[in-house]
Amino acid sequence: MLDAILFYAFAVLVLGGAVLTITGRNAVHSAVWLIVSLLGVAGLYLLQQAEFLFAVQIVLYVGGIMVLFLFVIMLVNLDQAARERQFNRQWLVGLAAVAAVGVQLGYFLYHGMSAFHLPEAGAVSPAGNTEQIADSLFSEYLLPFEVASVLLLVAVVGSVIMAKKRI
Repeated sequence: MLDAILFYAFAVLVLGGAVLTITGRNAVHSAVWLIVSLLGVAGLYLLQQAEFLFAVQIVLYVGGIMVLFLFVIMLVNLDQAARERQFNRQWLVGLAAVAAVGVQLGYFLYHGMSAFHLPEAGAVSPAGNTEQIADSLFSEYLLPFEVASVLLLVAVVGSVIMAKKRI
């Protein structure tokens, strides 16, 4: 019973923070609402007994990435950005995306649990949570992990080059 209450509380944090992140007019307030949403995700990880992911979510995303976002928001000239055109007139693409998500939601609501093909729950391994993640990451998902690291490296180098041009 307590798990269900905590799940719904964290889900409200995630969804409420996400909606307020998108609809906020002030960039700093949107970043704070994103922090609330990320804290809700961390709580959901904790409910799933994924303590390592909970700690990584708090330390890495809430602690590191959001501080970086706030610094970038403070460095950007928000007055000039507010004067620029905010929307790019692709409302037909947005409407098609909303319709596609609506069809998917209707399908899953109509078919219920039979629409989800979930694997059978396996036995709990005596190995720790972190060890299971590392084994999976460096055996089954090694190539996507390395591709993501190269893409992040290219993004960092590109941002440094772009920042040097402006200085």
